[in-house]
Amino acid sequence: MSTPPGPERDPGLQPERTRLAWRRTTLSSTVAAVLAAKAALQDRDSAAGIVAFAFCCGAWLVFLALAHRRIRTLAAAGPAGPALLAPRHATAAALCTVALAVFAVALVF
Repeated sequence: MSTPPGPERDPGLQPERTRLAWRRTTLSSTVAAVLAAKAALQDRDSAAGIVAFAFCCGAWLVFLALAHRRIRTLAAAGPAGPALLAPRHATAAALCTVALAVFAVALVF
């Protein structure tokens, strides 16, 4: 038994809300990276602080690249909606977010 074809899915404003959420998260991670830079520059004698800052910047750059790619995908989506986020990209974005938080906390303490 097959179901009759229904109307095509109307994504409405959902892709735009998702794109804006990616931008907000990118802005938040940028603020965390800038604050990490400030903390690392204030405590110049600490090698651990410099290492944590370097890892923080690396996590921020990877997240920035992932977010930019997803924002472009969402902006270029046609009426059928955007392509799904690949699990490896979702995992990488989550790991970058957690790593950025851990490295920022390491700089504070």
